[in-house]
Order: sequence, then C-alpha cells, then structure tokens
Amino acid sequence: MAKVDIHVDGRRRETDAERDTPLLYVLTDELGLKGPRFGCGLAQCGSCSVLIDGIETRACVTPLSAVGDRQVTTLEGLPAWHRAHGGRTAPSGLHPVQQAMIDEQAIQCGYCFNGMIINAAELLSHNRRPTEPEIQEAMNGHICRCGTYPRIVRAIQRAAQVMREAKA
Repeated sequence: MAKVDIHVDGRRRETDAERDTPLLYVLTDELGLKGPRFGCGLAQCGSCSVLIDGIETRACVTPLSAVGDRQVTTLEGLPAWHRAHGGRTAPSGLHPVQQAMIDEQAIQCGYCFNGMIINAAELLSHNRRPTEPEIQEAMNGHICRCGTYPRIVRAIQRAAQVMREAKA
C-alpha cells in the first residue's frame, strides 16, 4: 500500500488508506478530526461536510482518490480558511458563522452543526447579502434533528452582517 498525501486544514498530511476509502474515514479515524461526522453515509444529511477547494462536499461518499492535490477544509480549519481568504475571525478566533451559531443558540444536539456551518461558510464566501429564501435554498439538504432551522437562518444572517461590517 502506497502512502497518499492530502492537504487538510492548510497542512500536508500523509495516509496509507486505500484510495477508495471515504474521505470521512481518513479525516476522523486516521487524522482524529472531530468536525466532520458520520450521519447517514449516503450524502443525504450533510453532517460529514467539508470544503474541498472552497466547495461544500459530502465526505462520506467522496473517495480519497477524488481529493488529489485539492485543499480540504474541516470545521477545525474553518477560521484559518476564512482568514486566508481575506476575512476576519470573531474575537473568539472562530469563523463568524461558528460564533453566530453560538450567539443564536442554534446548535442543540450537535448532529447537524458541522454541515450547517460548513455550508453556510461556503454560501457567505460568495454571497455576503443572502436573502432568507437564498439561505433556505442553500441549506436545503442539511438535516437538523432538533428543528432549529429558524435559529440557523438567524445565525447565518448575523454572520453575514458581521462579515459585511468587517469589510467596511
């Protein structure tokens, strides 16, 4: 078995996983990351989401071979990814979406928060003024077992405002 290099959260990491191993298993089992989570295993719930070159991707169905030299960003690396793209983190050091989720008490059981935050970060990276329908459309496909969708929408709106003010 040959070693495979992947770029995760700004660092080159080496794994000896088979190339058809789901990226999620490499991130959680081999690299010990806690952000991406196993939810459904079918790319339906979003809890395994990561950014690959800035695009939200379901890691449970993405084989290691599909990653190549692309950059993988997990929940743990989101603040650094945001700074690398010209954004300012919250005083807590978190990405504005992470801080807004805390401030709006949008996270209950924790099942969905990884995917919700990853997807919201992608949305706000290219749309700093999303309307409520745009947020709802973007978040479609991410399942929240606790039903905190109104709080999640408010958190994304809050993060968008913080990000706009930081650019002013």
